Amino acid sequence: MQVLYAVAKDDTFDTKQLKGEYWKRIDASFELLLYSMFNLMEIAKVSVEDHEKRKNKHLPTDIDKVFKPKLWDNPMIQALVMSKVVAKKFDSYKFGNRIDKDHNKKIYFEFAKEESYNEFLTKETTNDENLDMLLELFRFCRKNELFNEIIEDQFSNWEDDKSLIIGAIKKILKELPSDDPNFIMSHYPDDEACREYGEFLLDRTFQDDAALLEMIEPVLLNWDSERVAVMDMIMLKMAISEFLHCESIPVKVTLNEYVELAKTYSTSKSKEFVNGVLDKLANNLAENGKIKKEGRGLIDN
Repeated sequence: MQVLYAVAKDDTFDTKQLKGEYWKRIDASFELLLYSMFNLMEIAKVSVEDHEKRKNKHLPTDIDKVFKPKLWDNPMIQALVMSKVVAKKFDSYKFGNRIDKDHNKKIYFEFAKEESYNEFLTKETTNDENLDMLLELFRFCRKNELFNEIIEDQFSNWEDDKSLIIGAIKKILKELPSDDPNFIMSHYPDDEACREYGEFLLDRTFQDDAALLEMIEPVLLNWDSERVAVMDMIMLKMAISEFLHCESIPVKVTLNEYVELAKTYSTSKSKEFVNGVLDKLANNLAENGKIKKEGRGLIDN
């Protein structure tokens, strides 16, 4: 959708440039995942410095006496630290030069005030409990204003990809340690999602642009197609492409997804507009026998 929006603003794009821009954005999402993980590791690493400070206190508290840098010294984080593939990826993106250690320290010491963390420090913990605390740290980070600023300064796609990154980091931590030395690459967006669906839908919508507009215009009634918001028009064209060419995706799923996208990315009135137009288009295409779905993707699902 974002690539098609860029095309709408610059009609010099050809198919090769279109796909190049698409894959550049896929790569950027994976880089964002790694950068978020790198920052999480750096924040956890501050617990080692915290441990040294607590050891050297003249009047240590009870927590100081039992403190261990468990956020860092655990199988999940150490699996990332010891992975040559992960280290090579981090180095290739020069992440070490793209962080502010003082910022990560600030985030850690804010987290260190949390009651759950202090309770965690006072007892012997299992690996499951260590994992839970890492996930708690990540929850704290993604709600932290400074952490969000750090990520947004480097990646303009943070807000768009945030939910995907959160899910991926949870999945990575839960599967560690792993016997697969290349485990991190299994989290690169897969071919089915990116090529068989994403690239296909992008190419189909781009190539059929004029034909898709012809289908949409009769349904707009009193609306001039040139007055329709650019993003709304893009979503309508993409949805029709899904209706016609993605046989395993139910019509209602497509309709609901694009209504949600309209709520997030377009105008305040776009949700109702997109919903109404797509509903009419789906019915028209079905009546003309142009929508063919397989299995659970039947039109009335």
